[in-house]
Amino acid sequence: MLELDGISAGYGRAQVLRELSLTVETGEILCLLGRNGAGKTTTMLATMGLLPLTAGAVRLDGREISRLPAHMVPRAGLGYVPQGRRLFADLTVAQNLEIGLRARRSGPETLEEVLTLFPRLRDRYQQRAQTLSGGEQQMLATARALCLRPKALLLDEPTEGLQPSMIEAIRRVIVQMRETGVAVLMVEQRVDAVLSVADRVTFIENGQARESLSAEALRRDHALVERYVGV
Repeated sequence: MLELDGISAGYGRAQVLRELSLTVETGEILCLLGRNGAGKTTTMLATMGLLPLTAGAVRLDGREISRLPAHMVPRAGLGYVPQGRRLFADLTVAQNLEIGLRARRSGPETLEEVLTLFPRLRDRYQQRAQTLSGGEQQMLATARALCLRPKALLLDEPTEGLQPSMIEAIRRVIVQMRETGVAVLMVEQRVDAVLSVADRVTFIENGQARESLSAEALRRDHALVERYVGV
């Protein structure tokens, strides 16, 4: 279980998150929805320790991880697929995956599991990351995070700019992660993509978590979505 307990964070004097709290249960997909500037990506950065908290705590399976140095957070079992992928462009697919494997000392069986999830990466194994298509790069960023054998996984705009076949491939893997007991926290702008995979949706506004509703309730009543993300 991933728990954000009253976290506050920002950039310099600009406070973005204001005592934001939410919980992602084991084997659950929770999506954060909100307008641009609401604090969604900041929530991801603060959870990963890449942005210092000014209040509150982040806990993973009951252990506080917000006191750890940022480079130790992945070792605790928290995977992160950032917006824009942030791959090592000059390194090969194999080398990018090796970095993920080393973070928690995962073995060859983990690599094989990841390549089974993303067979296209097996075909591109010795190619440099910068030569991959956008969809293949997203697969690689996700696969690198899965090499951690994460207890919880953060995904920031995982389908952004992808063609439908790639979106479906990423969606299938996210659902498989849930089925293996991973807690998934996802930021996504495409409401249709959210409602097809999420168990719950939490709306974020002005750096605070507002309503948290089941995806089923939102599928029945889209007016609830428009209240928080409509223009």
